[in-house]
Amino acid sequence: MVLNSRDVVVVGAGKIGSTVAEMLIVRGNHRVTLADRDVARIAGIDAGAPIAKAVIEVDTAPGALAELARGKFAIINAAPYHLTTRIADAAREAGVHYLDLTEDVASTRHVKQLAERAESAFIPQCGLAPGFVSIVANDLAQRFDVLDSIRLRVGALPRFPSNGLNYNLTWSTDGVINEYCEPCEAIVGGVRREVPAMEEREEFALDGVTYEAFNTSGGLGSLCETYLGRVRELNYRTVRYPGHAAIMKTLLHDLRLRDRRHVLKDILEYALPATLQDVVIVFVAVSGVRGGRYVQETYANKVYGSDLNGRARSAIQMTTAAGVCGVLDLLSEGVLPARGFVRQEDVPLNLFLRNRFGQIYATSPGRPSRSRRHPAAAKIGENVAIAG
Repeated sequence: MVLNSRDVVVVGAGKIGSTVAEMLIVRGNHRVTLADRDVARIAGIDAGAPIAKAVIEVDTAPGALAELARGKFAIINAAPYHLTTRIADAAREAGVHYLDLTEDVASTRHVKQLAERAESAFIPQCGLAPGFVSIVANDLAQRFDVLDSIRLRVGALPRFPSNGLNYNLTWSTDGVINEYCEPCEAIVGGVRREVPAMEEREEFALDGVTYEAFNTSGGLGSLCETYLGRVRELNYRTVRYPGHAAIMKTLLHDLRLRDRRHVLKDILEYALPATLQDVVIVFVAVSGVRGGRYVQETYANKVYGSDLNGRARSAIQMTTAAGVCGVLDLLSEGVLPARGFVRQEDVPLNLFLRNRFGQIYATSPGRPSRSRRHPAAAKIGENVAIAG
């Protein structure tokens, strides 16, 4: 089947999905059909550009999504994680490429199974984390003769926190709760393990601001599988302001809201306001041996919100949308495999950052001037120590 590379279906008209659709139209000249089950939500979307809309209940009518996508280039899944398997099934039935933003480990395993013997590409976890952070980590890891550790830290934080949680809702509430509750993959002492979410808390400082980081689920994507047997330590932790983890652990464990996630979602969405004034922090540190010396290379970046088509968008909206849109571009250009399972590690960092969408990571309004000296990869530094 010949697919039209300009025709894309975006499933999910929420904060991220609507940004993906608008970015594809305004910056990419794509023809986009935006699908959602919520009639009022889909009707209220104004992309500032021509956009087709479709009301589809994926849970009860996945066949309708497959029919809508047939002959188009790709389905981009920006729906809640629990719909991932049904949307991926529809892409397989329609014979089109599939991309998603999920951090859910179980759903990604299903996507990988669908990719076997598929005639189209299945590329999950195309957002920020998993997504861009995996591309960065893989790029840094290629610079070592022998790897020792890979540490990934990512967070989307309010720039002006004003409550006890030091947090505002910047993306999917379901996604936040899921990553706080599900087991986390890691490599510890060279062994692939599951470690508990919300544990192994640490603190670090960046640009004079102190942050905490702790285990959350899904941020590593396929890195554990890729680097098993090649690295002693590999882990992912979410970045927050100090104090957040302790309160969330009280809610999840002491008050047992991890077993009543719908209640926790209602509490958070009632009590925590959303904000467009956020900052995305990406911090990746890789250490190992190069040229007989034990060295570390670090990528550190802060990305702020910006305007899209004359309207303000948050940093998490822009970075997540840029991740999946950039990968879509590289797929249509033939840079990525056109069939089977494609990992984020297969995406070349230099080509992604030069891409019209990926450039958002290299040029962010409000970034400190010293970061702008590194337009290709923000701020990459090297710390050298003598291996003993």
